[in-house]
Order: sequence, then C-alpha cells, then structure tokens
Amino acid sequence: MKGDRVEAVVDTGQGVQNFEIVASRAGRRIEVTTARGVVEVTEVTRGGTPVRTGRFMASRLIALVEHPAKERDEARVEVMTRRRIGTGKPPTS
Repeated sequence: MKGDRVEAVVDTGQGVQNFEIVASRAGRRIEVTTARGVVEVTEVTRGGTPVRTGRFMASRLIALVEHPAKERDEARVEVMTRRRIGTGKPPTS
C-alpha cells in the first residue's frame, strides 16, 4: 500500500547506517523475506514485479522496523470478541 515503509538499521563496523524502503506509488507494497542469512526488503507492484530491493546480511542487521501507512486520522480498528458459553459437558449423540 502506498506509504508503507520499512526501516533497516545496519551495523557497518564503524557505526550504524539507516536504510528506508518506501512503497512510493499507489498499488505497491513492501515484502520482507529472510533466507540463508540474508534479509531482503522489496517494493513490489500489484502484479508482483519487484521495483526496488535492499538486501542485508542478517548478522549485521540491528533492527528492521515496519511502518504501515496511515489511512486517515480517524481510522480505527474495530475489535469484537465472541465467547461461547457452554455447560462444560461433551455433546451426547
């Protein structure tokens, strides 16, 4: 989603360096994958074509922070819980 971003903080040996990958256009999303000691952050189109990629050695990665896009100021998540109250007896057949 446009506005999603991932921030990576990497140890360079002489300090730290920050990298930021942002879904810059409508319909794009950010995907994070980890394989064989490498963390890959990719901006992907709707069709799945990678637009931009950042690869980081997992052993050098200090932090990986995902920042989802904010839809609106008044946007809230509605949570409903449902509890099933039973007698505690197994059903009879």
